[in-house]
Amino acid sequence: MRRLGILMGAAAMATLCLPGVSRAEYPEKPVEFVVPWPPGDLEDVLTRMIAEDFQAAYGVPAAVVNKPGGGGGPFPGAVEVANAPADGYTVGSFIIAVPVIGPNVGIPELNPDPFEPLGNFLTYPFVIAAAGDAPYDDMAGLAEYAKSNDVALGHFGAPLIPTRVTMALAKEMGFSYASDAAFDALDCNSLASGDVDVINTTLQLILPCLDDVKVLASIGAERILLTPDTPTVAELAPDLNLALWNGLFVRKDTPQDVRDKIVAVAQKTVMSERAQKLAAETGALIYWQDAEAAKAQIASDIESVQRVAKILEQ
Repeated sequence: MRRLGILMGAAAMATLCLPGVSRAEYPEKPVEFVVPWPPGDLEDVLTRMIAEDFQAAYGVPAAVVNKPGGGGGPFPGAVEVANAPADGYTVGSFIIAVPVIGPNVGIPELNPDPFEPLGNFLTYPFVIAAAGDAPYDDMAGLAEYAKSNDVALGHFGAPLIPTRVTMALAKEMGFSYASDAAFDALDCNSLASGDVDVINTTLQLILPCLDDVKVLASIGAERILLTPDTPTVAELAPDLNLALWNGLFVRKDTPQDVRDKIVAVAQKTVMSERAQKLAAETGALIYWQDAEAAKAQIASDIESVQRVAKILEQ
């Protein structure tokens, strides 16, 4: 029996090597786009657009699967993609933290980095915000207030870049938060509940109450069109110039023809009228940055994150 099994296995391998015999053309079964956050934010909305267009283009089911991390950031979702076969049927829709921070947080599946970008498509309008009745109107006022009062910060996870940038900005401005806590979602209710005093979150999540909150700063190099009078963190502290982006990622050994088919749809989707309308409505930057440019962006961001780490260590 053992000899028969060996012979059958050898025959199967020989068949695969015959001319004209190859793997089935991609895609032939459902494709999942893993978003490691709850539904509703920009990366989720845009990835759903991509999934819808993928399904229409190739005639197979395609859906977004949300895998939030319980306030611990995007890493459980990233681990799921890392553990999936490298066949293009599980695609990660990841924020900057997955390739930049992920390999350094002690998760074996993420070190060494198992992913390669297909391309980046979104720069978040990420902000530091306080309730409308807060006794300060800007970061300078918050810094002065926090010197004699306890201020609680809500964030998406301690190791994540916007959290570290927010903490480093406080240090550069001579204050610290009395406490902080991680949440899967930070929106109007987060401030209205009084559980935290200041949040760092995407503008999309507080748009419904934008007139009732105070946006103290935005994270990134450019001011957000919807809050043009609010300074950027980079204006307040030039060493903290980091943009917060989202892109599509696959396992490193995913075949190139599979990557090309995903990219063809994603690139068309993000440049579509409906995606650009979303950009205008939310202040987000929605575009397509190809794989090589995305790799260069990641390398640059790793250096920037190291500068942030030095500030926090001082």
